[in-house]
Amino acid sequence: MRFASLGSGSEGNALVVELLGASRGDEPGTTCAAIPAPAGFLLIDCGFALKEVVRRLARLGLEIGGLRAILVTHEHSDHVGGVFRLAAAAGVPVYLTYGTREGARRVPSFQEQACRLITPDQPIEIHGLGVTPFPVPHDAREPVQFVFEDHGSRLGVLTDIGRSTPHVVNALAGLSALILEANHDRSLLAQGNYPPSLKRRIGGDFGHLENQAAAAILASLDRTRLKTVVAAHLSRQNNRAELARLALADVLGCAPDSVPVADQDLGLDWQRA
Repeated sequence: MRFASLGSGSEGNALVVELLGASRGDEPGTTCAAIPAPAGFLLIDCGFALKEVVRRLARLGLEIGGLRAILVTHEHSDHVGGVFRLAAAAGVPVYLTYGTREGARRVPSFQEQACRLITPDQPIEIHGLGVTPFPVPHDAREPVQFVFEDHGSRLGVLTDIGRSTPHVVNALAGLSALILEANHDRSLLAQGNYPPSLKRRIGGDFGHLENQAAAAILASLDRTRLKTVVAAHLSRQNNRAELARLALADVLGCAPDSVPVADQDLGLDWQRA
């Protein structure tokens, strides 16, 4: 399973998960080992305008014609703002919880006919990819994050969460790759120029993870099969990539530079789960 980021942060989010179809080795006369051929891709969230999505997909060698579905974590604009225009352009369904659908009605391009309701903790299959949404504490109507399963690989996505819970830790068991929010550094947030109310919201139990809280979640997981951890949803004002990398590297026992970061502007190139 491969994944990549089109961009991650408060100005827009979109995560690509590649779908695999029939093996290339199944073709007559093929002597090489079976290699699954790409069969399209899913997007998790889309907070970018349509033209910007097209531009960012092109960096990964993708076009919107390969999009098969969009999954939405919650209704905040940096995650849902571009979802329905993209869904209409690509002719694909949008998977989201009931609460997220209701919260997303304020999006000008909202299309109810595109919506497919999902239930937290109820696994589904989308084009052969196993998908399990699980609930998280965040200040939205019915937010979820996701675990994807394909050919023995498990990719976990955990962004936009204020604190850990036993249920979250259990949902992320046995991962081979994890995209983990490291939104802010506590000191930088406290010293920054945000209004006190916004600082409380970001640092609260239904806000966003600071670096050490992200590291604590990572430390609580069974990391036996974990090969890749990506730091995501970093704040431009309240964090630094080197601080997020250092916090996660301390748990992983690796060099900080070896921890990939999903950037707001540049996203993240293909990674393998």
